Order: sequence, then structure tokens, then C-alpha cells
Amino acid sequence: MENNELIFEKEKLHETKKWLLEEIPKLEDKNENIKNRIASLTKGGVMANHNDLQANNIRQDAVLKNIQNYTEAIDKPYFARIDFREYMKEKESFYIGKFSIGDWETGDQKVIDWREPLADLYYSGTQGWTEYRAPIGIIEGELSLKRKFRYKENDIEDIFDEGINDIIIRNSGIEDENALIDEFLKITLEESTGSKLKDVVATIQKEQNDIIRAPKTQPIIVQGSAGSGKTTVALHRLAYLIYRYNKTLNPEDILVIAPNKVFLDYISDVLPSLGAMEVKQKTFEEIAVEALKLKGKVINKDKKLAQVLEMNDEEEKKLITSSSKVKNSLAFKTMLDRYIKLIQIEQAKIDSIIVKDEELVDGKEIRRLFLKDLMHLPVNKRKDEIKRYITLRLKDRIENAIEKLEMKYDGEIFKIKREMVDNEERRKIIIKTYDERDKKKELLKKNSKKAVEEYFKAWKSLDSKTIYSRFFEDEAMFSIATDDRIPEELYKYMKEKLKNDIESKVVDSDDLAPMLYLKFKLEEVPENYKFSHLVVDEAQDYGFIQMEILKYMAKGESLTIVGDIGQGIYYYKGIDTWSKVIELVFNNNAVYTPLTQSYRSTVEIINFANKVLAKQENSLKPAMPVLRHGMEPEIHEFKNNSEFTTELDKIVDNIKNNGKQSTAVICRTQKECKTIYNYMKKNSKHTWNLIKDNDSIISMENIIIPSYMTKGLEFDASIVYNCNNINYGDNNLDKKLLYVVLTRALHYEYIFFNGICSELVK
Repeated sequence: MENNELIFEKEKLHETKKWLLEEIPKLEDKNENIKNRIASLTKGGVMANHNDLQANNIRQDAVLKNIQNYTEAIDKPYFARIDFREYMKEKESFYIGKFSIGDWETGDQKVIDWREPLADLYYSGTQGWTEYRAPIGIIEGELSLKRKFRYKENDIEDIFDEGINDIIIRNSGIEDENALIDEFLKITLEESTGSKLKDVVATIQKEQNDIIRAPKTQPIIVQGSAGSGKTTVALHRLAYLIYRYNKTLNPEDILVIAPNKVFLDYISDVLPSLGAMEVKQKTFEEIAVEALKLKGKVINKDKKLAQVLEMNDEEEKKLITSSSKVKNSLAFKTMLDRYIKLIQIEQAKIDSIIVKDEELVDGKEIRRLFLKDLMHLPVNKRKDEIKRYITLRLKDRIENAIEKLEMKYDGEIFKIKREMVDNEERRKIIIKTYDERDKKKELLKKNSKKAVEEYFKAWKSLDSKTIYSRFFEDEAMFSIATDDRIPEELYKYMKEKLKNDIESKVVDSDDLAPMLYLKFKLEEVPENYKFSHLVVDEAQDYGFIQMEILKYMAKGESLTIVGDIGQGIYYYKGIDTWSKVIELVFNNNAVYTPLTQSYRSTVEIINFANKVLAKQENSLKPAMPVLRHGMEPEIHEFKNNSEFTTELDKIVDNIKNNGKQSTAVICRTQKECKTIYNYMKKNSKHTWNLIKDNDSIISMENIIIPSYMTKGLEFDASIVYNCNNINYGDNNLDKKLLYVVLTRALHYEYIFFNGICSELVK
């Protein structure tokens, strides 16, 4: 029998839904009235009241936003309730939802937005006397209830009040104070995953909430264990920042940088569901190709890693990875900076601007502007400013040049008069000299503008692609810029590789960051590539030059950077410690926050994966699982693909019988994926989808995916294909790769091997 509190909340929900259904038509009528008013004002033309028109447009935007939010909220208008008595006031109940819902006429707020300061009590407040920070200052009071609602078929099925955790802990005999036990959270995590990442406004934990609500005044770096919700936290942080800084921060001024297309597709529903659909979402490769206006096929980092994983030639593999490591390092940034200085010296060989043998602008003045007065600007920007400066004063310069010309000819005529007797011949020479002077004066007036244009065209802007190519082609300049720190064999490989890529119209992703860095240093960051806030996901896979570029793109260095060193599978170029990023990229002006609680997987799956993490060469603390138990990961040997497929079909049947949907067969390489996919297409009783580079995931029900593309994704069940000692050996890359693979499953995990099982899972 339902308790009184549950009955009360069900009735309250029905009342709220009824109110919403009555309110939406009223808002639609109001929108129609405003629409008619705007049409009437627009017809008034110039005589219409501009302020009135602007006010009605603003009012209409607000009404349309409310219609959208109220319509979306009908099924689940709120997910929580808090009871709070502000000091010297009466106790009030506040319902918390994804959007604020209130009576347009009375101003009565029925549901408060999860991003409001008061809602912080739900996420971080403790029962009893507490406080929260509001725009007017600190608000103190007593928090007497934190209640969560669990919905089923758009009705409240159950309620969970804070305080139940203490009962569970006492009754279970658990002594570990770090163990996270939240019955509502556990039930939520037990649910099946879908094909998209979802918003988690109802289950945000305190440590996640602290990151979400942090100010945007400096970079935040989040080291998040696998399953810690770092991506979700970063995206919810965007929604919070848009709400918190709504007068100065527009969604379209925010950029999310994701590792690949599959990941972008996976997160595509989160921001729209939080009311932040205008936020831009791209990969770094997309940004670079667009900004550099490159054409040709791009070998992205996933394809390059696939090449490395499938390569048998150890010498070539060493050259590829060494080249990648160099091009993504801070040392290479220093080399590029030296190269830019050499280019500047070369560019500073400046001549005067001459018009028909007459000096219009002294080269010394241009040199001073270039090397001193405008030194703070990028090279190309300096040229633009010098040209603008000269053009603005061109009239004065023409007059000065004419004045000098007249003085010169006055001197010549004086000399003629002094040295020749006054006769017909002298008069002819004087007239000829005057004519020559006047002709030159006319040519100065007529041709000066053209001369300036041609001068700056000849002193042409530096193209970053051409300059980057020249960096490797000019051996003398390369030697000076690199201080001969790059071995000869590696230099020859890099030079030849770039030359071949250009001829083949192929772009290596490792060349994108250096080229973009040169562009930004030579030409300045274009305005359409400057953002009020950047979110960088899977940041451990970015090189230092990429991090520098992203810093330039973020106004005020406002970034949210999330990643996991333990999942740094691009071992040859990625970041191995956040301390270097904080010190060398952000000059120690960044906030570092670890997230060690894992919400994705069961205790058994996390403990199994932590064995691999422990074998990595890093100082990371192992992920702490939510106290949610399940089956132990199972290790199975198989003799051939027929045997594997038979076992796989049984597993999928069992998973579906248990109410779960998404199953992923994770292979080490794309090549391995294709092989098993072709076999299972003919022999499995289930339908499977092969995930390739740049694919969008339509469904995660049954997929086959390479290991390196699973980062950030999660599945109800993971089947690790052929985890033998060849595929996953005792080396840094395989330890990281296998850790990623083993941390994708929410509920079930199966490890299959052929031959000798990898030592990493023993």
C-alpha cells in the first residue's frame, strides 16, 4: 500500500501537469497577441516606436521559450524537492526541474531550474543548518528535506529521501567511509544504456556539482577516472554557465571539442535536452581543416593509431611515432617560434616605396613600424596595420613627396639660371624642367595609391601551409630553428613524408596543429575562432601544441578540460601528466580537480579493470566504484570464430532476457573488426553493425567497434575479442588500450582469448 507521502507527491504531480496543460494554450494565445502587435508596429515603418518593437520581440522570445520548456516538462516537470526554511522566514517546499516553471501572471514559481543558486542545496547541501550562495550574498537557513523522484511511465513510482543512505550503511556493516551508497543512484545506474548520452540532472553528485558550478574565470582541468561522468559533467557545466552568465555568454560562443564523429553523435542529445542546442560541437581536425582552408583527405588520429597497431615493421613504426611525438611536443613549439623569428628577420629586409624614381615612404620608417612599434602583433597583422597606416596618411605623404620634388627642381632651375646666360636655349631648358617636374607631380598623385598596393602585394602575406612546408625544405633554416636536436634520419623521414603527402593531396593530422599554430602566430586568431568558453574532452590525447592553440581560441583562457591519463592510448604524442599542462601551457593558472568515483560499472567490473590500471606507469589512484554489485567478468577461451560466434549468440540472448539492449564486441583493430564482422554476418543469428571511422552510431544494440573508438562510450555488455598475449602485450600502449576496453561495460563483461590469455588480465 502506498504511503501518505508518495500519495501526496503523486497528487502534486498531477496538479502540476494539469496546470501546465492549461497554461500552454494561454501562452500560445499570448504569443499570437504579441505577434500581431509586432506586425502592427512593423507596418508603422519609421514612425513606429523602436523601443516598443524591441520590447515586444524580447517578450515574444520569452513566451516561445516558455512554451517550449513547458511542453517538454509535461511528462516529468521536476525530479526533486527540497524543504528549506530561510532564516527568520517560514519553511517552503521547492521542486527542482530541468527548467524553471512559473505562473506568468502572478510570478508564482512552481518549479525552480536546477541551475539556480537555491537548487545547489539539493546537490551539495547537508540536512540541518546550512547555506547557499546567491547573487545578493550568503543565504542561511535550515534544510529539512532532500527528496528524489523515480518515474515510471511519466508518473512517480517511488520517492527517496536523504537519510536512507545512513540506514543502508548501518545495516550493511560497511566500514569504508568512501563507499558511495545512494539507493536512488543505484537504481538509476541499473537501467539499460541507450545509443546517446543522457542528461543526469537528477543524479549529479556533490563532487560533480562543484565542477559544474565553478566560475569560468580560469581553466579547469578534470582528471576523471573511467565512468566518473567527466563528459556529462563538462556538458552540464556548459548549460550551467549559459544560465549563470546569461547576459554575457551566448551558447553560440561556446565550442565543444570531441575526439571523433562517433563521440559527437553519442553526446548530440545532451545539450539540446538542457536548452543549449546552439553550442558548437566539432573535432580538432574539423576546426584545423576549416581554419586552414585545406583540401584533400585527412588521416585523422584514429586512422593513424590503427596504422600503428596493425604495423609489423618496427623501424617504420618507430619513425611514425617519433615524428608524431616531436610534432606534438612543447619542444617543437619552441622550434616553430624560432622559425617565426627567422621569418621575421627575413621579412624585415624592407625597401622604400618608390613612385617613378621618387621616394613616397622611407623604408627605414616601415622597418621601424615592423620591428618596433607593431612588434606585439602577428607578422601578417603588422603588414596590414602598416598598410592601413600609410594609406590613411597617403594624401600627406603625396604632398610631402611633391614638396620634396619641387625643392629638388627649384634647385635645378636655380642652378640653370646661375650657370647659363639668359637666352632662348636657357628658357627652353627651364620650361622643359618645369614640364618634367609637373609631369612627375601628376604621376605621383596618380600612381601613389597603386604603388602602395603593389608594394604590399609584393611584400605578400605569409601563408601558413607554404611556410610550414618550407620549414622542412630549407635545411639551413631547419637546422637553426631546431638547434639540430632532431636526428638526421628522423628529419629526412619527416621531410619526405610531408612532401609525399602534399603531392598525394593527403593531410596528416599531426601536421594540423603545427600549421594552425603558425597561422595563429603569423596571422592572428580569426574572430570566428575565438570562443567565450571551450570544453575539451578526452584531452589526454592532445599534444602540447594543440593545447596552446585551444588556449588562444578561448577568450580569457576560459576552458573546461576533461580527460584521463589512464586512458591515454595515443602514448606517442599525448599528455602523460597534467602538471606539465598546468605549468607550461597555463603558467600555473589553472584549477586541477580529480574525479575518482566511477558511476558506470559494477564493483566487479571496476576491480577487474583496476588490475590493468595498476600495471600502468602512472600515479593515478584506482577508480572507486559505486557500491553496485553484479556478475564477475568472465574469461573464455575459444578455438575458432565459429566457437566464438556460438558463445556470443548465447550471451546476447541472456543479456536481452535480462532486459538489457546494448552489446559491443570490442576488437583491438579495425582490421580485426572487419574480419569478425564478415564472419558473424553469415553465421550469427543476430544482426551486427560495424563501426568505422567517421561513422554516426544509429543504434548500440549490437555493434562491432575497434578499441580506440570506444573511449567515452558505454554499453550494457562488453565482449572483448581475442584478449591474448599478442593483441594485449606487456607494453604501455596495450595497458592503456585494454584499460579503456575493460571500462566500457555497465553490467556485463566477457573476455575471450585464442591461444595464450594476456598476462594483463591475470
